[in-house]
Amino acid sequence: MAETAIATVDSGDLAHEHSQWLVIGASSLGTVFEWYDFYLYGLLASVITAQFFSGVNEVTGFIFALAAFAAGFAVRPFGALVFGRLGDIVGRKRTFLITMSIMGGATFAVGFLPSYAAIGVAAPIALIVLRLLQGLALGGQYGGAATYVAEHAPAGKRGFYTSWIQTTATLGLFLALLVVIGTRTGLGEQAFKTWGWRIPFLFSIVLLLVSMWIRLQLAESPVFAAMKLQGTTSKAPVSEAFGQWRNLKVVLIALFGGVMGQAVLWYTGQFYALFFLERMLRVDGETTNVLIAIALALATPFFVIFGWLSDRVGRKPIMMLGCLLAVLTYFPLFHALTRYANPALYQAQASAPVSVIADPASCSFQFDPIGKSKFDSTSCDIAQSYLAKAGVSYQRVAAAPGTIAQIKAGEATLSAPDPTHVTGAERKSAIAAFQAQAKHALAAVGYPEKADSAAINRPMVVAVLWLLVVYAAMVYGPIAALLVELFEARIRYTALSLPYHIGNGWFGGFLPATAFAMVAASGDIYYGLWYPIVIAGATFVLGSLFLPETRGRSIH
Repeated sequence: MAETAIATVDSGDLAHEHSQWLVIGASSLGTVFEWYDFYLYGLLASVITAQFFSGVNEVTGFIFALAAFAAGFAVRPFGALVFGRLGDIVGRKRTFLITMSIMGGATFAVGFLPSYAAIGVAAPIALIVLRLLQGLALGGQYGGAATYVAEHAPAGKRGFYTSWIQTTATLGLFLALLVVIGTRTGLGEQAFKTWGWRIPFLFSIVLLLVSMWIRLQLAESPVFAAMKLQGTTSKAPVSEAFGQWRNLKVVLIALFGGVMGQAVLWYTGQFYALFFLERMLRVDGETTNVLIAIALALATPFFVIFGWLSDRVGRKPIMMLGCLLAVLTYFPLFHALTRYANPALYQAQASAPVSVIADPASCSFQFDPIGKSKFDSTSCDIAQSYLAKAGVSYQRVAAAPGTIAQIKAGEATLSAPDPTHVTGAERKSAIAAFQAQAKHALAAVGYPEKADSAAINRPMVVAVLWLLVVYAAMVYGPIAALLVELFEARIRYTALSLPYHIGNGWFGGFLPATAFAMVAASGDIYYGLWYPIVIAGATFVLGSLFLPETRGRSIH
């Protein structure tokens, strides 16, 4: 009789463990597909620039493309409020299905959008509308996935279980990279840039159908089901979470003492590094995608490792260490990225630094939100515009008022045209001649037009990229468990979703556009790193002082 009882208990434990892994697997796989949809745009930013923002100058177009990428992040907090409330009132599972449908449908539609050349300004407007729909859907997705898995997890393994959800953003990016690389390789670069870029977006309909089927197999969270049965669910989760100081205070601590720093480390390691390689270091898109994909594959297990470790040593110390390491090492790591990805550029920067000698009053910020400026009204603008397009880092040297701008590269000096003396076709011809001379002068002192594929030290580039992603894993692996443990069950979906999506949607999502705008303003290709460094530093200080350790808390 005793043996029968033991066998029954063991069988029940095995069935329970099996059901928990089914929850993790189904939740994670569905979430991977949603992140795939969301991050396709970021991977194809350069192609998107040419397809949808070709009506403005190249630098402005790229920043616009990044801003449209960020638009999807801007609305994520609003999605968190709408779908977080829904998740706390009607349930985690139903909300999953709604957000997934919106996400997949919007991504699929991007594959059919006409280009700027076909329908003009309506093209970028339609693209941004679809990005906004994606952002709203994603705003309701993460909180549900993290809450759902955590509410199924044993108390001592919550960090480990939820860390699998944390891998989904990286795995979604990795899946998108594989599809993009495969399409690029199969079609060739020219066909891919012309029409093949649409295929990864259209492929999302297959992933949507698979995701919907997977999520339909899941039951409701046991914690929510128990609250529903007992009648203890919140009737007004938004006002309860943010209208009462005891809860709002925790929201603010979570945002500034945790999520804000986590967000900038994640987007620096996985997106800014990608843009930096392709845009600043002039590594071709296919090589960039392959290098990022290898680094992600090698680093993704560390999301689970740090989640598991947080069950033993705590969430807070791992996250704070990640922020501190980023603050101390980002500048040397990105200099190393230059050295190994484009050694000729690295050597030229050291041996022949470039400066623009000009009257400061004649130098504009190289970004035009209206898209009408050609940056050719002053000699300084002509000089700066060429260097920005060429991805060449430079310093400004103030000269006397009225001085004609000069580019100085090593010992070579080249004067820009004076637009006050040349107009119309003559100005256009003078600028073209100047750009040709500048290109020759920069090449003469070692500046390459693009990275030499044969000279790229691929193992070292992957090592640097891997370390950047490991930093992201240190803060991202434990954060789902920390956020779930910070908030009570009746308002959990709503309360954790808002700080997460303000942090990741605003502080993180706007990082690429903000950082590249900083680069355009300063002329220094490394200047944009100050953005994640300052944010991560602030989180390290605030988190160390105010963020509580949540390991071991009950979530029921």
